[in-house]
Amino acid sequence: MATGVIAAGLETGPDDPKPSGRRSWRTLLRSVSAQHPLLVDAALATLLLTPGGDLLGHRLAWRPTLLPLQLILLLPLVWRRRAPLTVFAAIAVASLAQWAFGFYPMTANVGLLVALYTVAAHRSRRQTLLAGSVLQTGIVLACLRWSPRETFLHDLAALSAMALAAAIAGANVAIRRAYLASLEDRAVQLERERDQQAQLSAAGERSRIAREMHDIVTHNLSVMVALADAAVFAQQRDPGKATTAIRQIAVTGREALTDMRRFLGLVRDDEPDALRDPMPGIAQLEDLAAQVRAAGVPVRMEVTGDVIAVPSAAGLTVYRLVQEALTNTLRHTPAGTSTQVRVGCTPNAVAVTVTDDGPSAARSAPYAERPGHGIHGMRERVTAYGGSLEAGPVGPAGGWRVSARLDLTAAPA
Repeated sequence: MATGVIAAGLETGPDDPKPSGRRSWRTLLRSVSAQHPLLVDAALATLLLTPGGDLLGHRLAWRPTLLPLQLILLLPLVWRRRAPLTVFAAIAVASLAQWAFGFYPMTANVGLLVALYTVAAHRSRRQTLLAGSVLQTGIVLACLRWSPRETFLHDLAALSAMALAAAIAGANVAIRRAYLASLEDRAVQLERERDQQAQLSAAGERSRIAREMHDIVTHNLSVMVALADAAVFAQQRDPGKATTAIRQIAVTGREALTDMRRFLGLVRDDEPDALRDPMPGIAQLEDLAAQVRAAGVPVRMEVTGDVIAVPSAAGLTVYRLVQEALTNTLRHTPAGTSTQVRVGCTPNAVAVTVTDDGPSAARSAPYAERPGHGIHGMRERVTAYGGSLEAGPVGPAGGWRVSARLDLTAAPA
């Protein structure tokens, strides 16, 4: 069975995980076998040409006349991995001719075991059973013809065990090869899923950054533009009001820089100001209303319920919703438009309503569904909390309402 062990070593999987001297030569053997399979199989066939005893324990003298028969039995092994069933059939037919002409079994007949091992390693179980049945039939015929009566059962059992061992060794190689292939496929699939998840995460992060920057920049710039227009208008008639507006522009600009520094600090995870100055929430809504009032839009703020119980992330969402609604009122309604903000907090939800009395027709452009802006951005924030958002005209007489509800029992997406 030494030849069977060598053949099994040529087709096993990765190295034995246990460190040993055996692993090095097995690795070298498999490497050479993978690169030069025909050369290795030819060497195996040549090894089996060595004269010796037969498979039944008899000592045979070397006779040159047996060389052609040995070549017929062993030469097909050179192509055993390319056509396992064909090689097995060729060797089986040659062995049947050997039995018919009365030539004793010889070392070259081990080629049948190698061929059976190859079938088990590279073909289906049904084909392996078929080849094994053919070989077992040949073993019975050989024992009936050449085994003495007193050793018949011993010879039959020994040869059958050798055939079974060859089949099991080949089947184990096939199972291990299939297992390794499944591991490789799984690794490729996991790598692909990891890349896809990374891309989705990056896209989500870009969307979040764009949404936050839009809310911060758009609102503060709108307030600064309104204040600058008011300062220019009041410069000749009331210099004091112009000075107040210009100072408010500076205050708004500093607040915008602070908001950007907070946000970028959270994104980068290396900005200590992000920890000292947390992101705004419901408690900062009154400051937001004061900022918009300074730009010329009267704002009434009404906050009810337990504000402290609202999570900080949900509070930031409420702040951004109100900020976006007030920004659109500031940008797209005429002077004198008033706005009312209502925020109701309960243990399970937060309701936000922003209503102004400006003309509805002026709202068609700013509330268009543009990715990352306006209503689309607000709806993304609300959807993250499993809530709902509605925006539209209050009635035929005019006015616009933005209404949103955040579900605090749902985990933020």
